[in-house]
Amino acid sequence: MGEAIDLDSKHLHARKREGVLTVRIDRPDRRNALTIEMYHGIKKACVVAERDPEIDVVVVTGTGEWFCVGGEMGGQHEGGEKLDRFTDGIDLTPFVQLERCPKTVVMAINGMCQGGGLVMTLMSDVSIVSDRARFRVPELLRGVADCYLGARLAARIGVARAKYLLFTAQYFSAREAWDMGLVSRVVPHEALDAAVDDAVTQIRATGPAARRALKRDINRHLPAIDFGMFQDSLVGEECREGFRAFVEKRPPRWPAI
Repeated sequence: MGEAIDLDSKHLHARKREGVLTVRIDRPDRRNALTIEMYHGIKKACVVAERDPEIDVVVVTGTGEWFCVGGEMGGQHEGGEKLDRFTDGIDLTPFVQLERCPKTVVMAINGMCQGGGLVMTLMSDVSIVSDRARFRVPELLRGVADCYLGARLAARIGVARAKYLLFTAQYFSAREAWDMGLVSRVVPHEALDAAVDDAVTQIRATGPAARRALKRDINRHLPAIDFGMFQDSLVGEECREGFRAFVEKRPPRWPAI
């Protein structure tokens, strides 16, 4: 079974076994939406992996029909006393840490993936996807100008496709995600666990120091992330209206610009 790792969230189950730290998102009643504590816990997993010489690969996966639909928008967080949400802000999110982690980060996408789940996919190194998975980029429906998507989606799939997915917020399939170069591999749903294990075995057969250096070299060519744009968006009226509309289950009434 391996050694359990506490990530400070009741909805994250993490185990270290044979050089691999596996994090399972387990909040299916909320479609695996991430509380602030869960976001911070995934970030903590990257830090744990970086500091532990026995850990070579980090795997993140989900429970049930969902991988991750993004952040919790209904206000149902866990009340973690250790987290200062006001001052830490987006520093609690794991996205940059996933990309900077010197260990190889693998997303095992078992189902619906959107919002923060899609951002984690973009910031990871390898993504193995069930053919049942679906994807969406819904941030603009909430009035959010997401800096991670701006910096990483177009770099991954091209400007034309990125703008179409961002501006329409339409759903797309695992096969479409693979065709446009968004994910690494698509496999039959029942073969997902075996495919992830196989990929991890193959990854760990490569030189860890060389792999770490190459990850750093590839990532240093990626575009800068505009955190200021993101922060301005999050405190803007469009974002407030987008979140209200989501909670009230109605179309947003965007303010005039």
